[in-house]
Amino acid sequence: MDKTKQLKKSKTFLEIFLVSTKLGLTSFGGPVAHLGYFHDEYVRRRKWLDEKSYADLVALCQFLPGPASSQVGIGIGILRGGIIGGIISFLGFTLPSVIALIIFAYLIEGLDIRNAGWIHGLKIVAVAIVAHAVLGMAKNLTPDLKRKTIALFALVLTLLWQSVFSQVGVIILSAIVGYFLYKQQSLKQNHGDVSFPLSKRVASISLVLFFVLLFLLPVIREVYTYPWIAMFDSFYRAGSLVFGGGHVVLPLLEREFVPGGWLSEEAFLAGYGATQAVPGPLFTFAAYIGTVMNGWGGGLFATFAIFLPAFLLIVGTLPYWNSLRKNPKIQGALMGVNAAVVGILIAAFYHPIWTSSIINASDFALAAILFSMLVYWKLPPWVVVLTGAVGGTLLTFFPY
Repeated sequence: MDKTKQLKKSKTFLEIFLVSTKLGLTSFGGPVAHLGYFHDEYVRRRKWLDEKSYADLVALCQFLPGPASSQVGIGIGILRGGIIGGIISFLGFTLPSVIALIIFAYLIEGLDIRNAGWIHGLKIVAVAIVAHAVLGMAKNLTPDLKRKTIALFALVLTLLWQSVFSQVGVIILSAIVGYFLYKQQSLKQNHGDVSFPLSKRVASISLVLFFVLLFLLPVIREVYTYPWIAMFDSFYRAGSLVFGGGHVVLPLLEREFVPGGWLSEEAFLAGYGATQAVPGPLFTFAAYIGTVMNGWGGGLFATFAIFLPAFLLIVGTLPYWNSLRKNPKIQGALMGVNAAVVGILIAAFYHPIWTSSIINASDFALAAILFSMLVYWKLPPWVVVLTGAVGGTLLTFFPY
């Protein structure tokens, strides 16, 4: 009987890995598109969970900081196969893009092609991608004057106060403002309960570990000047404080690693452009940065560090979600944070993306073409990235 159970469990784990790997190889288009792929595969085809449970899980992951699509994938893995199932689901969805970006980082370093025209083209791709993200998020997350004002405050403060702590401070202040502005707002949602196979004890341990690492790592970093500790702290903090999806991790990572000389701004933006060309979560951008800094081992270590908060949070909140999501005060704080995310993203769009990518009229023309391909013509992201690389090469013949 035990052997039969073990065999059944092994088959479940293998199925989770194969399905999540297929999604990791084919899910282009960013977090919103990923959720569509997940729905098609997990809900419609395989019926691992019903529509309502999937909607509840998506709501939870949008509530938490971190990469929403990755957290949904982890959550589905947990529903299907417990904690181990969640880990396997994460590995399958994430490893294809991690491997691709590690290889790209070696190409950048080994061939010394940072100043190539196609690299500049990838930087201009980042302009189009983030501009699209800004417009979409502003429409959804700042629909009223109060939230537009919070976004403006976040934009101004982030641009004028450029430090490691600026985004953290802006997010905390915006959460407090959102709490007081929206705590009495009635939520017109159909709150049904969904059951997750996790104990509250495991959840509590995960949440405690999340906060201990968040507050203890900077202290350890100051005491022990060891590069790997500093690297772990920077990536972990970035993964812990990102609300609104993968695009928002850009300013956090840029301010962690570029001013300190860990990698150049050109290499940073080239990697960000390349990240748009691979399937899977945008947080795998960390694999590229880690590889540029410390080889393939650094790439894997950076990936672990930036995704660890997402895993701890999803495990830590699943058993409590049914009560949390009905609390209007929690929702009010989140509304303030989401509005601040828009301002932070606009600040990042201006610097470093726009200031280092759009140098002349030709650059602006290419950015306009790429933006139109992405937004109006609805072409796949890999087509936009390829066009950007080719366009950047052609721009070397038109330097004006």
